[in-house]
Order: sequence, then structure tokens, then C-alpha cells
Amino acid sequence: MSSVWQDVRFGFRMMMKKPGVTFIAVLALALGIGANTAIFSVVNTVLLRPLPYRDAGRIMLVFWSAPKLTTDDLPASAPDFLDWREQNRVFERVAAITGESFNLTGEGAEPERIESAAVSADLFPLLGVNTARGRAFTAEEEQEGRNKVVVMGHDLWQRRFGSNPNLVGQTITLNNEAYTVLGIMPQDFRFPEGTDRIDLWVPLSFSPEVLAARGHRYLYVAARLKEGVTLEQAASDMNGLSKRMAEANPGTNTDWSIKLEPLQDALTEDVSTALFVLLGAVGFVLLIACANVANLQLARAAARRREVAIRLAVGASRRRLIRQFLIESSVLSLTGGLFGLLMAFWGIDALRSVLPQDVPRLEQIGIDRAVLLFTLSVSVATGILLGLVPALQATKPDMVEALKDGAQSVAGGHRRNRVRSLLVVLEVALALVLLIGAGLMMKSFWRLREVRPGFDPNNVLTMQLALPETKYEEPQTQAAFYQSLVERVQSVPGVKSAGVTTSPPLLDDSRTDLTIEGQEPLAYGDEQTASYGSVSPGYFSAMGIPIVKGRAFTDEDREGSVPVLIVSSAFANRFFPGQDAIGKRLKQGGPEDEDSPWMTIVGVAGDVHHYGLNAEVSSEMYIPIAQKPQAETTLAVRTSAANPMSLLPAVRREVEAIDKDQPIYNVKTVEHLLSDSVASERLSVTLLGLFAGLAFLLACVGIYGVISYSVTQRTHEIGVRIALGASQRDILKLVVGQGMKMVVLGLVLGLIASFALTRVMASLLFKVSATDPATFLLVSLLLAVVAFLASFIPARRATRVDPMVALRYE
Repeated sequence: MSSVWQDVRFGFRMMMKKPGVTFIAVLALALGIGANTAIFSVVNTVLLRPLPYRDAGRIMLVFWSAPKLTTDDLPASAPDFLDWREQNRVFERVAAITGESFNLTGEGAEPERIESAAVSADLFPLLGVNTARGRAFTAEEEQEGRNKVVVMGHDLWQRRFGSNPNLVGQTITLNNEAYTVLGIMPQDFRFPEGTDRIDLWVPLSFSPEVLAARGHRYLYVAARLKEGVTLEQAASDMNGLSKRMAEANPGTNTDWSIKLEPLQDALTEDVSTALFVLLGAVGFVLLIACANVANLQLARAAARRREVAIRLAVGASRRRLIRQFLIESSVLSLTGGLFGLLMAFWGIDALRSVLPQDVPRLEQIGIDRAVLLFTLSVSVATGILLGLVPALQATKPDMVEALKDGAQSVAGGHRRNRVRSLLVVLEVALALVLLIGAGLMMKSFWRLREVRPGFDPNNVLTMQLALPETKYEEPQTQAAFYQSLVERVQSVPGVKSAGVTTSPPLLDDSRTDLTIEGQEPLAYGDEQTASYGSVSPGYFSAMGIPIVKGRAFTDEDREGSVPVLIVSSAFANRFFPGQDAIGKRLKQGGPEDEDSPWMTIVGVAGDVHHYGLNAEVSSEMYIPIAQKPQAETTLAVRTSAANPMSLLPAVRREVEAIDKDQPIYNVKTVEHLLSDSVASERLSVTLLGLFAGLAFLLACVGIYGVISYSVTQRTHEIGVRIALGASQRDILKLVVGQGMKMVVLGLVLGLIASFALTRVMASLLFKVSATDPATFLLVSLLLAVVAFLASFIPARRATRVDPMVALRYE
């Protein structure tokens, strides 16, 4: 053991002997290990760490899948859920969840919109989570009339109620109704992970109308597998159940199948590919850093050939010397790992601030035991990788040549140069893969940002409102509220126009089945569908959506007048190809929906990318909000102010003037919403571009280092060539040719690897092929040109060798 510590101390002395070289090596390793640690901490928290529920691997989400519909992972209706719960043979518990929201008033504070969920009583036992105070729901509280109870989240309890220990058993006012607080959840409880924070849970109850509507699918269902039941067995059982349900309900369940997905997979499927691509990218950066440092180690080992030969000559074993070299490289890599860990702390903070807010467990990302073990493992593996090849080469010298003062083995030098050249080839290949990946992402992001959203996002402020139906039960009262609100807001100085919508772009989506007059109705599952929203007359002006044909809504389009609607150009082209859509009639629902009125198309609006810039334009229909009001809306305000948020206090006052208990929430500018919609793409481009740039820099340094070292080694040879009449051009051709051979081989290998690996990124790209020829060509040319310059600089130095000095070399 004492000899090991002796080697460790000797390793530190060797590092201090050439502090400049040591600094470069430690910095390269710290960058590589730090980047890997930071990204791995995200991957570990989001993808690898089990969810904080009991036996989380047994928790499944249960969905419908219908091959005739374009969407997948469809929710269940109340009758579906009850059938699944009662007739399955593979689940311990089955629970249903649906979104809910309340206006919280009273307590002497401003009204506040609270994101909530209605859940069946089995949910908390299914998750294996108990309340921190009080209790959760019972089955009796799922009954209508007994469901005015809540379980509160810890954050709301702390923020709004000052952690009042006596709150359990008291009542709070939600949507102007009294609810009794049954319990408080633990501080670290989140469900579902990766969604908007839920602050309240209420019991899920079903009215007779909902129980009769098997086609009304709005429930998300979670289930816990029985002990010993596999996912395959559960899927088989549920598929049998879906067939029995189809036989019993052919009108709504024919050709529908049940899909099971582990909860963790469902929560992370949108981010897993991007995170693994980034983890692979930083792995490449570390490999390139290792290749650079290995080249430095090879150069230092070559300088110690005489020292090693003397030790071998006086009796040291080769095994003992190899161990010394490995310990020295491990000391170097562990030092780099320590500084890399410090960099990772900063990098994780930066990542948390830029990662999209819907990333599951974002606030939990940090350095834990698994991340520390990962960093230690990477550092040790790097040390072995760095030290092995130099150790094997340095401890197998030509004894006679090495013991001659200043002598150098030509054969040994060629062997070392081959290894160093191979390392440079590897660096170039890996750098090219990263650069091509980054180039594809940048081109994809550029094309994404070039998409015109269909509305003008500049100087538009949006905010959401939800009218409690207990206070605004009648549609007329809701319509009157919105009319008064728009009129008051439009009178605020600095407001150009204002309008409300129930389905704003980038925020919400409502779809409806259609029946078009004069067209044959389609079978169930094949229905004509479109996105729809109720809007006020000023909405199109506020959002900058053009009316390309016909007219916009007016105040005359109100209850009692002829039902009208405006459709998008995509809607008109889809349902009325080659025809004039103006004057055509349609209604929501199927032909059997007699209560649904026929609506006449009076205008055609421009197309909007409702679901995001990377989604196709959808078929949209707009209905006057006075003819079909809804409780939840978004107010859009176009302003003349440079900062639309500056008008928020004035708009808030107008809302309070109508109803002091009405909160507004989710206040954002449309520019902010648009930026948020491409946040994940922007992050991928930024990080991949950063890692690719680092790899590019390291590869160029590696090329320069190898060629520069080769010029130093061949000083005598170059002097002889110049003395025998070689021109500067001949020397340039000799040295640059050596470098470009490595570069060309690296480019060929990199292109082959890129064609194979960039296909993994296909799902992350927008209107760009994973094998885009222009990107492959331009990135290869860029790397080749810079690599040429990295070879040319030491080649120029070689042309200035003085033959007289070179011939006296050694």
C-alpha cells in the first residue's frame, strides 16, 4: 500500500513539473466530465430514478387506442372506467383522474385560480401515498351531494393558509361553494409529475347523464398491476375485455383496443429521445477530450523513455511501471473529475433555468449518490483509458537506443505517431458526428422559426378567466360578462383591440364532431372533426388573424339571431374542395343530435398553427361567444405599448370592477407563448451546438498538437531535406499532407457514423431529413478547412527550419 501512495505522490509531482500542460489536460477533462455529469444528472432524475410512489414500476396508465383516429392514448368515459375497474383480472386497483379548476376566494386575500384534479378514491392508495395531516377520500365521498370535500397540497396550505395546523376540518370557498378540508398532502407529493402543479384534489363523482354517455371520453385512468402479473399478461387480459366491451357496445367501442403504458414511460416519452441524444453528445465530447489528453500523455511518455529504460535496467518490473503510469493518469483524471463536478453544480443550475417547465421532476434535478458514483466511475475509467496505451508503449522501449544519451528509436517513434494519428482520426470522426447533429438541429430550428403562426404575436397580452358556474350558471350571464369585459378593456388607454376565445392557439384545444348539410354522415370512429372555439367579435383583430373571405362577427351575432360561424381556410379546403364555403351549413355532433342548431358559414379566416409551429395547420371553426358562451376563456389584448405587461394592472382593475371575486391567471404575452412553444427545440439546439463547438475546438487542438509534435520530432529529417534542395512548397506538402490524411480518414469514418446515428434524431427534426446532404457536405467542408489551417500553421514553422541547426539536432 505504501508503494501505491508513493506512486500517487510521484504522480502529483509529475503534474506540477509541467503546470501548463497539466492545466490544459485538467481543463479538457473537467469540461468533458462536467458536461457528462450535468446531463447525466438530468437523465438520472427524469428517466432513471423511480417515481416516488410505492412499487412505481407496477403503476400503468390505461388508454384507448383507435386505428381509425389520428390521435392515440385516448381517455376513457365513465362507463368505460367502471367496466375496466370491475371486470379486469390483473389490477389491484384502478383509479380515474380528470382536470378540474376552482376560484378560491375569501380568507381576506385576492381571488386565486387553483389548478385541481378530480380523482376517484382509489388513487392515493394506488400510489401508496398517505396524507401528512387528516385523511384522503372514501368511496362514499364519490357520491353527488357528499363530494364537497378536498385534499389540499402542501404548497397551497403553506402559501395561502400560513401552514395553519387547524385547517383540517374547516371549510374553504371554491367557486362560491363551501368545501371541507379533509387532509393535507406531504410536501414532496406531486401527481401527475411533469404537469402543472396540482394544489387541490376533489372526489370524482358521476351524474346519471355522464354514466349514460359512453362516447364522452374525458378520464385518464391509472392502474396498479397485481403482484407477479407482467405487462404482457395485463395487456392480453385487457384486450380480451375490450373485445367483450365492443360486443356489448358496438356503437361506441367497435375496433377500439386498450393500451397499457408504464407511468414513468408515459411521463417522459416527450423528452427521453432529446435527453439521450444530449447524453450521447457529451459522451462524444469526453471521448475527444480523452483523445487529446492521451496524445499529451503519449508525448510525455516518449520524453521519459530513457527514465523508464534505466528503471527497467536496474530491475524494475514492467508491471510495476505500468501501475505507476496508470496511477499517474488516474491522479490526472480524478483531478479533472473533481473540477468537473464543481462545473456540474453550476451547469445543473443553468439547466434547471432553461429546461422546459413540463419536464418531470425538474425541481429535483441535482447531484445525488448515483450522480457522484457516475462521476467517480467516469473519472476512474478515463484514468485507465488515458494511461493504458502510454504505459504499454513507454514500458516496452528499445533498451540500447533508449539508454543512449538523447537517442531516439525511429521505429518506436513511428509506432507512437501511429497511435497519436489514430487518436486524431477518432477525434475528427466524433467531432464530425456532433457537428452534423448540431447542424441538423440548427437547420430544423431555423425552419421552425420561419413558420408564420397565422397570427401577429407582437404587443398582445393574454390572460385566462374561469367563471364559476354556481355564480354564472346561465349562458346569458356568461355572455353578458364577456361583453362588458371586452367593452371596458377596449376603453383602457393604450389598448387597440380586445377579444375573448375559449380555445386560444398554443394554450388549448377543443374538438368537435361535425355533420355537414348535404354530405353523407360517416360511421362512428370515422367522423368529420375540427377544432372549435367560441370568440367575441374583436378576437380576430386582437390576435391579428385575417378574414380572407366573407365577414367577421359583429354584435348582432348574439343569442336569438341566426347561428353563424367562421371557418379557417384549411377547413374550407378540406370539407368544401373547389367550392365557396360561404353560405354552407353544418352543425356540431351527429345527425341524431337534434338539439344542435344548424350554423351558416359567414366568413373564412386565415390558417393558424393552433398546436405549435411544428404542427400542421388544423381545420378550425369559430362560433360567436354570445351564441355559445363557455365558463373558461382567454382574453387577448392588443396594445400600442412596447411592453404589453404594463397594461396588466389596468386590465385587472376592469375585471375587478365587474366582479371583485373573479381572478385572472396564466398571464403571458403571445410572444412569450410562442417562445415557450419552441423551448425544447431551442434548448436542444443550444446544448448540442455548445457541445459540438467544444468538440470542434478540441479536435482542431488535437490536429495542431500532433502535427506540431511531429514537426519537432522530424526536425532533423526536415533539415536534411532542405539541405538536399527541398523547397518550402515541398515541406508544406509533406507536413500538411500528413495532417490531411488523418483528417480525410476521420471525415470518412465520421460520415459513415453520422448516416447511422443521426437517424436517432429524426423525431426531433422539423422539415429536415436526418441525412440532409447539404448539412453533411457543408459541415464536412468546414471541418476540413479548419483542420487544414490547424495543419498549415506548424507546417509553416517547419519551412523555417535552419538546415545547419537541424543537422546538429541530437
